[in-house]
Amino acid sequence: MLARRSWTSPGRILRPLLLCLALVLTLPAHAREILLVSSDQGPSVQSFYQALADRRPEDQVRLESPDDLPPAATLDKETRLLLLGSNALNWRLASEQAPPALVLLVSRVDAHQLIADRQLTGISLLWSDPPPGRQLQLAMQLSPRPQRIGVLLSPASEFLAGDLAHQAAELGIELITQVQTASDDTRPLRELLDNSDLLLGLDDKQLYNPRTIKGILLSAYAENRALIGPTAAFVRAGSLASTYSDQNDWLDTLDPLLDQPPSQWPSSLYPERFKVLSNRQVARSLGIDLQDDASLTRHLGEGESP
Repeated sequence: MLARRSWTSPGRILRPLLLCLALVLTLPAHAREILLVSSDQGPSVQSFYQALADRRPEDQVRLESPDDLPPAATLDKETRLLLLGSNALNWRLASEQAPPALVLLVSRVDAHQLIADRQLTGISLLWSDPPPGRQLQLAMQLSPRPQRIGVLLSPASEFLAGDLAHQAAELGIELITQVQTASDDTRPLRELLDNSDLLLGLDDKQLYNPRTIKGILLSAYAENRALIGPTAAFVRAGSLASTYSDQNDWLDTLDPLLDQPPSQWPSSLYPERFKVLSNRQVARSLGIDLQDDASLTRHLGEGESP
């Protein structure tokens, strides 16, 4: 007698398979762990963390302080690190083998002091200071248009002099630089004010900080000289104008980077999206004709378009 063949309905087999397939298709294809590391846990960082999590709901986004984390080398190598500020960068630099990292809220001067000429792998620096070339272009939008632009440098920012000179030459600007080695020595600033039409401030905390900015601005305005930069925060303190990138601009920059393999990340970059903030009262007091901020932003953006 032939053995009876067992027979199962095709539907009983297909239904579980289709259910499993549906579950697989609903899972995020590229879900990642994104670890946001910051010593500052204040409202602005919390807002950035929440906005990033909202933009990338398929990823697991966490916010931690470097003080509460183990060495970076112990983390899963597939983790994407977002480092906010110098303390977070120092935590990552303490480990030679660690997940790739995107660094924010660090200026070129800050990074030069931390890194100098070290060869870094797996770290991409997204500069927090406005691009000097963009700031020079902003100065060219003023009326009257400055012909000679002065830049005050400290020993910490002196390495930027060559890059500034190159960009100024491309714009047909005469750049005048002075190095200030002592905080109480005002002679370099006076020399610049005597020989330039406008000051370009760099994000160098040795020169521009809450303690020094009032004296710099008073000296400049006494000679009817405007200050561009060094950052948007100083516009509120009395500088004429600055370019800056806000939270949405930074998120627009981060989104495509987080979707790329870290091997494709640039070693450093500035965000493409930006805005202009100006101080209209300062412009009026100095007799400077200044377009509105939206028009300045549009004109500068058109000038940077390929």
